[in-house]
Amino acid sequence: MLAASLVVFPLAIARGGIAEGLKPASAFAGIADRNARSAAIFTEMGKVLTSPRCLNCHPRTDSPTQGDAMVVHSPPVRRGPNGFGVAGLECATCHGPRNAKFANGPGTVPGNPKWHLAPRSMAWQGLTLGQICAAIKDPKKNGGMSLAQLIDHNGKDELVGWGWNPGPDRKPAPGSQAAFGELTKAWVDSGAVCPR
Repeated sequence: MLAASLVVFPLAIARGGIAEGLKPASAFAGIADRNARSAAIFTEMGKVLTSPRCLNCHPRTDSPTQGDAMVVHSPPVRRGPNGFGVAGLECATCHGPRNAKFANGPGTVPGNPKWHLAPRSMAWQGLTLGQICAAIKDPKKNGGMSLAQLIDHNGKDELVGWGWNPGPDRKPAPGSQAAFGELTKAWVDSGAVCPR
């Protein structure tokens, strides 16, 4: 049944590629002003946060986008009450616990056991990097996380980690999850200042 749905509703798959790197946190040590250093670190984190791997599931509408071109999701799905889709077409209908190869040709359906849309309060598409930063550090918008929990989330959460393991037909998020976690910690330790 899954294979049939993939024939009827082909996913827009972007060509894979090598992810760009992230500067290590130590690269910002030469910035003497603590606030400027913190904002610069978040700007580097922004390479990940504004990549299609993150933005596709952080839409400001009730539908995700997909692929490197961030096109409207096919089939046309809706967020549903908890971000897992609507009855009859939940995310798990197509997205299993791991990336799955198409049965009828090249490409994969992305997968992770936690696959779902971010809550509406975490909608980043269309926001500036400074606005994303303000939302990320606001517990009212980030799922109730403290900054310490955000470090752990960015550096260790398996769904976040999917961004660096999206399958051979998608460009990974820049750097690595470990580097992203290191940058998040350095940003928090330097005052969690947002870029303007």
